[in-house]
Amino acid sequence: MQILFDIPNIAFILIAIVLFLSNSIKVLREYERGVIFRLGRLIPTKGPGLIILWPVIDKLVRVDLRTVTFDVPPQDIITQDNISVKVNAVVYFRVVEPGKAITAVEDFHYATSQISQTTLRSVLGQSSLDEILAKRDEVNAELQKIIDDQTEPWGIKVSAVEVKNVDLPQEMLRAIAKQAEAERERRAKVIHAEGEFQAAQKLADAAKIIGSEPAALQLRYLQTLTDIASENNSTTIFPVPIDLLRPFMEHFNKDSQR
Repeated sequence: MQILFDIPNIAFILIAIVLFLSNSIKVLREYERGVIFRLGRLIPTKGPGLIILWPVIDKLVRVDLRTVTFDVPPQDIITQDNISVKVNAVVYFRVVEPGKAITAVEDFHYATSQISQTTLRSVLGQSSLDEILAKRDEVNAELQKIIDDQTEPWGIKVSAVEVKNVDLPQEMLRAIAKQAEAERERRAKVIHAEGEFQAAQKLADAAKIIGSEPAALQLRYLQTLTDIASENNSTTIFPVPIDLLRPFMEHFNKDSQR
């Protein structure tokens, strides 16, 4: 009879030991840290690896140290130049002080998300549309700095903030398209005018050289005749310079005076 009573006792003891060990021994991964409250008071953070807890006395909160990526929902923003746009962004952050992340704020994921939304509306509302579109890197850097400063007391490090999409009204898209088309036409006209100016300069330089050197004029005349002769024309008109006829004209004038 004594043996029959001992078997249930031994089983009970074994079950108690198993439950004790299962609640006492925890294994934390390399990217995890354990925030432990002992009788409600925070003790130094544990992990990674094997840690031992006192059941009932200790309470473990696991904190992931990996970088978290979340999308900031689209925000309706009125820019500094009174243009209504819808902007969304992506935020990259990670926990650098697990104790603060658990004790300084109730839910650091939700708090970081709300701070990101309000900062996005505030910063972009103070910028013009051209700055948002053309100076994206500067806007991202300013957003990252402001959000990081606000989340630092929570033990959160914001590593990057990127503005993803800027949705414009249809009338604004048409206006930007017209502006871009006008800019392309302006550049085309400027390039054409510069080409005409350079061509005129070259022609003026060539005229000066030909005018100062009669031989150059004759060479140009012969080249023109060569170009005309290469064409398949039935009739060819040769322009004769007046200088070639001047000796005959002088001789004719002498004969007529006699």
